[in-house]
Amino acid sequence: MEKQIDTIFIDLGDTFRVIRKDEAYQLEAKAAITRLLGVDAGPAEFYRDVIEPRYDKYREWALTFYCEAPVKELWTRWLAYDFPKEKVEAAAAEMTYAYRRTKGERVVTDGGAETVKELYARGYTLGIVSDLVGTEEVDEWLDRDQLRPYFKTVQQSSVCLIRKPHPAIYYYALEECGSDPKRTCYVGDNLARDIVGAKAAGLGMTIGVQYPGKKPQEVTEENKPDLFIDHFAKLLDIFPPLK
Repeated sequence: MEKQIDTIFIDLGDTFRVIRKDEAYQLEAKAAITRLLGVDAGPAEFYRDVIEPRYDKYREWALTFYCEAPVKELWTRWLAYDFPKEKVEAAAAEMTYAYRRTKGERVVTDGGAETVKELYARGYTLGIVSDLVGTEEVDEWLDRDQLRPYFKTVQQSSVCLIRKPHPAIYYYALEECGSDPKRTCYVGDNLARDIVGAKAAGLGMTIGVQYPGKKPQEVTEENKPDLFIDHFAKLLDIFPPLK
């Protein structure tokens, strides 16, 4: 490895965690939303006809302004604005968690946990910088999988309310870790957000993740990472033990 790196920030979705489709699991999540809102319509139909079109509009807003809305705002302004506000606010966190599950079960990618533990043992400072809605899911997962001790910072757009590629979310992570941006690498799958944002924040190295079966992205001078990997564990070939 030519560049001197001692800090590695990692994206979550389609990088460290991947989605495992499960129809029953996803339908139960849709049913949770209708139950919490008190909707009589079928869960799958309500999700398809109401929630998803509204979420598409929210996502367009979020990507335009590099911003994430707090969960109460997400539901009272975007997803369930025509339901009683107090009821929606009370259920917002739970419904957001359910919305995430409607996409499938999120699990750590093959070899991911072992790779993170080994990088930590090799002396690297590790952090998570991720865009997602909801403030409870990641904390519960880190505790459940006993991975929290390995990450010195966990920056979520749902908490800091800033989305990639805005450099501020990377700056928060750097500040919490006390790391030098030039000695920091970012690992992510979305070139337009992960890599462009990391470069904008002045990070010294970027690695693009392209797992088998995923549609290749257009590579430009702006979003081109220093390296590509097709398996998370290949990070161990790039980052030797620190002296």
